[in-house]
Amino acid sequence: MFNTFGNIFRLTSFGESHGSGIGGVIDGFPAGIKIDMEFIQSELDRRRPGQSNLTTPRKEGDKVEFLSGIFVAKSPGCTIGGLVWNENQHSSDYDNLRELYRPSHADYTYTVKYGIRDHRGGGRSSARETISRVVGGALAKLALRQLGIHITAYTSQVGPIRLEENYDAYDLTQVESNPVRCPDAQKAAEMAALIGEVKAAGDTIGGVITCVVKGCPIGLGQPVFGKLHAALGGAMLSINAAKAFEYGDGFKGLKMRGSEQNDVFYNNHGRIETRTNHSGGIQGGISNGQDIYFRVAFKPVATVLMEQHTVNVDGIDTTLKARGRHDPCVLPRAVPIVEAMAAMVLLDYYLIDRTTQL
Repeated sequence: MFNTFGNIFRLTSFGESHGSGIGGVIDGFPAGIKIDMEFIQSELDRRRPGQSNLTTPRKEGDKVEFLSGIFVAKSPGCTIGGLVWNENQHSSDYDNLRELYRPSHADYTYTVKYGIRDHRGGGRSSARETISRVVGGALAKLALRQLGIHITAYTSQVGPIRLEENYDAYDLTQVESNPVRCPDAQKAAEMAALIGEVKAAGDTIGGVITCVVKGCPIGLGQPVFGKLHAALGGAMLSINAAKAFEYGDGFKGLKMRGSEQNDVFYNNHGRIETRTNHSGGIQGGISNGQDIYFRVAFKPVATVLMEQHTVNVDGIDTTLKARGRHDPCVLPRAVPIVEAMAAMVLLDYYLIDRTTQL
């Protein structure tokens, strides 16, 4: 059950990093949605490895093969099954890790919990599992398009280098213009230089992804334990290496007084709106029609190409030096994953809203 995400729109993922492939089964997808295969593949291409010198050089085509649930380029309302075959595993790169616990990985916790673990890239704990999320998110995006809902995420911070302005100060159409996926060209160059410097040292670095949802209707979200921001937070924190989530002003709002942070209502030509959006488009756990925006913090990738202290499975002190192909910074490839998780939450909550209204 814990390999399944969602309530009405549900994604069940399967597969391991060094297994035969990664796939997903989707239930609850609306019928009659036009399926744009080129768009779905383009979303996978944004996530795949080997895009630039800022990502892992692992070469994977990541071509999705749909086994069911699509007919004459539309969704007939049946279960959708998709699969991406693994093509470029170098499992021998992990032979030296068979008896060791890698710092800040899931090796130790998986072993204690299950009594067995896949040492080849982490198995199910590998970020390669997110392939199925991107496929599910791409399908959700296609459905959300018909509702006028659009989702854009971007890299807003790498290490100490960050965008200082709110999302509306940037041209978000420029996100894909550079390999960092940052809408500010100057900051993107600085971020890329820092990632390159860290990579050359055999180290890694983290940062922040900001996500903006435009066109979300009023009313998505359920009291008391089905709040929209809680669902978004849970979805984001399920992503590998995600460490923190905040929406609206978040922690920055702690510096303000209530009189400053309150989003005052006004009548905008017959439509009630707010003059500000400190709430991030969600009030009382329910979308209020304004832009939804949130940020997700990602830690530095745990695999570093330098010697580290650890213990082996018998608890004996030792050292390890990781081999293989790894990302020096997860941010560029995590952008489409953040968008995918947001899309699946929003479609799911839209479908929930339809079932709770007469």
